[in-house]
Amino acid sequence: MENVKKMVSATREKPQRTNKKSRFNSIYLYLLPWFIGILIFRLYPFINAIYLSLQNNNLITDPEFIGLANYQELLFGSTQTGVLFRTSVMVTFRYVFLTVPLVLVFALFVAFILNFRLKGINFFRTAFYIPSILGGSVSVSIIWKFMFGNQGLVNAFLELFGIEAVGWLVDTRFAIIVLALLRAWQFGSVMLIFLSALQNVPVSLYEAASIDGATKIRQFFTVTVPIITPVILFNTIQVLVNAFQEFNAAYLVSDGGPLNSTLLLNLFIYRTAFNSFQMGISSAASWIMFSIIMVFTIILFKSSNHWVHYSD
Repeated sequence: MENVKKMVSATREKPQRTNKKSRFNSIYLYLLPWFIGILIFRLYPFINAIYLSLQNNNLITDPEFIGLANYQELLFGSTQTGVLFRTSVMVTFRYVFLTVPLVLVFALFVAFILNFRLKGINFFRTAFYIPSILGGSVSVSIIWKFMFGNQGLVNAFLELFGIEAVGWLVDTRFAIIVLALLRAWQFGSVMLIFLSALQNVPVSLYEAASIDGATKIRQFFTVTVPIITPVILFNTIQVLVNAFQEFNAAYLVSDGGPLNSTLLLNLFIYRTAFNSFQMGISSAASWIMFSIIMVFTIILFKSSNHWVHYSD
């Protein structure tokens, strides 16, 4: 009798094990396209860029291994390539320090306004999100260029108030601001993340602060901001990385001018690779940009221990 029970239990366990194994294999089968995409389009270019950065490669003659000479040329060289690279790094820093605070503050302000229960608020939420979909397109960049041209819409608006026209794209003081405004105009996705965080703030905290006599502004800085600091950290890193990798605006709106005042790092890498065919230099520049982004990201994560508050 005991042998019969063992046989019955064994026959029951075997199909279960078989089903678990087939389920396990099917999961990896569904994930296979993702793994292939990561290997071909992410990991291989990532590793190949390191290899190219150690070569003198112009895509015509045979590549020559030169070690860290490309990095030395970019960081300390006195040639035009090295000077332009260091100029592009400074321009990129200026662009990032203009863009990141502008996007974060504006997106948080709009999210705070849209968090109120007003009539037709869903329409305004959609309207504010649309620019983040269209902002990276070529057509919008070209429209932006015409808007800030000498005879553009912005100068026409200023002339209505008797203000003299400004050479937005021909003045080194204003060209980078035009690019920063284009990026700030694409605040929709950041705004939606802030809006989701604001909607998860407990109402009881506002009620307690109101009983203590806190005004709306004080409630915002003492209740709202501390609770959403994890989301602020996430959005800061996201906007920072996107700002360092900006290309379309510098290429289509200003083409790096005037006098290289909008020569962002990605535009320098593009020109070096596909205009000058210096693949080794451009790969080294891309790795330096990657290192800069990593340093800023690590600094943000390390500093978050002092200003980010988690509910648990």
